[in-house]
This record gives sequence, structure tokens and C-alpha cells, in this order.
Amino acid sequence: MAHEFDVVIVGSGIAGLSCALKAAGAGMRVCVLTKKERAESNTNYAQGGIAAVTSQSDDIELHVNDTLTAGDGLCREPVVRTILGEGPARIQELIDFGVEFSQLEDGRVSLHREGGHSKRRILHVRDMTGKAIEDALVNAVETHPDIDVREHVLCVDLITSRKLAQTGRAVEAEPNRILGIYAFDAKNGRVDTYRAPAVVLCTGGVGQVYLYSTNPSIATGDGIAMAYRAGAEIRNMECIQFHPTALYTADDERFLVSEAVRGEGAVLRNLRGEAFMKRYDERADLAPRDIVARAIDSEMKRSGARHVWLDITGRPEDDLRRLFPNIFEHCLARGINMAKDRIPVVPAMHYLCGGIATDLDARSTLDGLFACGEAACTGLHGANRLASNSLLEAVVMADRAARAAAAYVASGPASAADIPPWMDGNLQDSDERVVLIHNGDELKRALWDYVGIVRTTKRLDRALTRVERLRREIHEYYWNFKVEPSLLELRNLVEVAELIIRCARQRQESRGLHYTLDFPERHLCPADTVIRRAEG
Repeated sequence: MAHEFDVVIVGSGIAGLSCALKAAGAGMRVCVLTKKERAESNTNYAQGGIAAVTSQSDDIELHVNDTLTAGDGLCREPVVRTILGEGPARIQELIDFGVEFSQLEDGRVSLHREGGHSKRRILHVRDMTGKAIEDALVNAVETHPDIDVREHVLCVDLITSRKLAQTGRAVEAEPNRILGIYAFDAKNGRVDTYRAPAVVLCTGGVGQVYLYSTNPSIATGDGIAMAYRAGAEIRNMECIQFHPTALYTADDERFLVSEAVRGEGAVLRNLRGEAFMKRYDERADLAPRDIVARAIDSEMKRSGARHVWLDITGRPEDDLRRLFPNIFEHCLARGINMAKDRIPVVPAMHYLCGGIATDLDARSTLDGLFACGEAACTGLHGANRLASNSLLEAVVMADRAARAAAAYVASGPASAADIPPWMDGNLQDSDERVVLIHNGDELKRALWDYVGIVRTTKRLDRALTRVERLRREIHEYYWNFKVEPSLLELRNLVEVAELIIRCARQRQESRGLHYTLDFPERHLCPADTVIRRAEG
């Protein structure tokens, strides 16, 4: 079945829904494709908040300097200044959509402080900020007459002029540009064609490529993998942020314990009860995430411990219940009272600072393809994201993406004469799904063991050997059976896993989130790692 729109937006987090509202406001016919329900996104799980200068005691220059410091030389300063400068206006729009940020008793906005920030500047809705923003945006989208949201639709691949030319159905192959997207309708079991001159990828991160992650199951790198296969430039995929404090449990669950808990006075202790962060950084427990994660990793390896402790037992229970109701209740369900008990925590994969290379208008290197949110690499985060800058980037870049996409569509790129429908041919449904489960488990273990917080060249080489073999097996499976959700996600995961490893092998230095024992020093002239497929 074929559908036609001005712009297709893939993903329904803060970036995707914000972009949809702005694009519809610009008069475009908008379709949002989301592979689960519209409210299921990384945004929904964001606890900490959104960073912006809203207090008279704060200053944009301080926020800029904190971001540049955390980014460890890879931030693009004009990008940092633009996004942080436009942030307060976008936050006001969120308030207009119905987001009610927490307030103090005197009516002022309550501001948290997190690692790497020199001031309290994190606006929050207790410890459920992402859910509050997602709920407000979902409500605004559902009541908008010009936005078509399609749930349980998994995108397969972008349709480009170069790919169409290879089928003999297009006269012009260059420049390569977007014509639409193929997407699998999980409810009806078919692949549909979406024709659109502009596609905006807001597909989130890659957390599920690692064994332990704070990300939901949907974080499978779909947009990045599709963009790479289509020929777009991918940047800095080695910059994987491991959140220092995920709740340690005997199973694989890794519930995020917000950095704001340390901002309110929590202290990290090893199993001997020693507060150890001062040995690693003068900012102690409020050092940036890369430093804290490596410190915890070092303490655990030195002692053989499975976790360290996060200690906020000095705060009254009423305060903790008020400030962190979600975290408090989750810990309590595990038998941990934050006011009386230390919390066992470990690092877990949390956020990707690399992604699809874009400019300040969310344009990728492929005409008609835009990206924003975690799937994009704008240059704001550099080698290490400053806490709570991600939601800010998403809402600012969504606004810019919508305006740029509207201008692109208005410029009138030529329509494709004939886009062929998706063809399954005589392929059968798979009777070997155990292969997908086994390959997925092996992929996650390989990335966790060899491409983790601390790396070596030998570990990266081992990981690449295993991932290349898995990619061949999954590729063969893809061409022999009909597509299905688990196959599409695994195909994308193995693609982004290889991108992470190849970028990590390019960066022969230690910088930000990429730390390698073989190259512990920094280069004098830092540069991005870049990968682009030879043929789109």
C-alpha cells in the first residue's frame, strides 16, 4: 500500500512530536511513524530534567562553558551557543503545551543541579520529567487535525534517488536524495511505501546493542542504521555515555538512579564504605559522567565488587519521597529505603553522543534527510554529553528541523516518477527465530565485554571479528525470510555495533567517553570520527 505526505517523521519522543507540531503548523502534510505506541520512547524514561538558563543567578556563558568542558574538545562552539541560547524559548513552548515544571513553596521554579553543571539549572517534574513532557506533547499531537500518527510501524529502509536509479525506474541518479521510506505495518503484516520528499529521523539511541542499558527495548539504532545504508555521514559513534548510577540487581534490569540524587547530596562509596570520588576528580561526586563511570569501573575492578554504594541516608525520608518519588518507590519495591539504606549501583549504557551528522538546521549530508534528538550528531555534546542537555537539544533541533524541512519541500524537489512497491517474492515466514535470539545475545555480550567503559585495540579487534560474522549471518537471514520486527531491529543493531567499533578504532586517543589503555593521551588537534558508506 502506498501513502503520500510532505514529510514523514520517524519516532514519537520529544524530538519527533515537537517536530510534527511545528511542521504541521508550517502547513505541511505530516505523518509520524512509531514502532510501538506513540508514548513509548526514550523521552518517557528521562528522569532528571531539561537544562536551561532560567534563573537570574545563572548565565548562558556559564552553561556554554560547562558544556564545552564536558565535551572535552569535540563540541562545536557555534552549535553549543545557538542551542543553549534558543533553549529558554523552547521551554516556554513546552509550558504552553501543558508541562508543569516543579516549583518551590514560594512559586519559583525548582532547579536541580547535576554533574558538570556549575549552577542549579535543571528544570524538572520531580523525577518523571520525560513522562510529563511526553504526555503533554502526545495530547497536543492527538488533538491536531493535520498530523497522522501511525503506531506499530517499523521502518525498513529509506528510498533514495540513487537506489531507484539502480532499478532503472529513475532518469536522474545524482544528487542522491530522499524519495520516501519503506515501513513494516506490524498489525497487518505488510511493508507499505511512504512517498515524501522529506524524512526526519527522530529514532533515539542504540542502548539495546549493549547487555546492560538504561534504555527501553525500542532503542535499537534504527534511524542511524537506515541513514548509513542510504549513504548519509555518521559521526563519533564511539562516544557512548555510560550512566554511572543504575540500580544493581541480580537480574539484567538496570533502573536509572538520576544524577540529580548526587546533586542533592548523595555520595558514592566503595564496599568498604569509603567515599572515593575525590581521588579521581576535585569535583568529587559532581564530576562529569565519563569521569564518574570510569571511577566506579576502576573501584569495582580493583576490589572485584559487583557494585558500589550510592549513599543519601543523610536526607530525611520526606524530602526524598518529595524529590524522587519514582526512584524512591522503585527502590522500596526492591527492599531499599533510600533514607536508611545505601543503594547498590553500577554503570550502564545510557546515551549515544554520536549519530547521523547534521548541521544546525538538522540537515544530514543526504538531501531531504533530516535528523534530531539522540539519533543525530550536531556537535552539542562533543565527546561527552553534559547532563540534561539532551532534552534541550531535542526540542530546539526539532523546531529547526521543521522549519528547514518546510523550506526544502517548498523548494519543490522533483517527484519520483515511479517508486516500486516492496516485494517479498516467494520468501517464507521464519521457522528459525532462535537464530535471532542467539545472535542478539551474542552481539550484546560482545559489545559489553569489548567496547565498554575502558577499551583496548585488541578488545576492539575481537569485537569487530565477532560482529562482522554476526552481520553476515543476519544479512543472510534477512534475505531468506520475510521481514518481522525482531529481524528488522537486529539488522539495525548489528549495523550500529559495527559503526561503534569502526569509529572507536579510528580514534587513537583517549577523549571524553572514549578511553583506551593503548592511547591514554589526547591529540592536540581533536577531530571527529566519520564513516560514510561507499555507495548509498
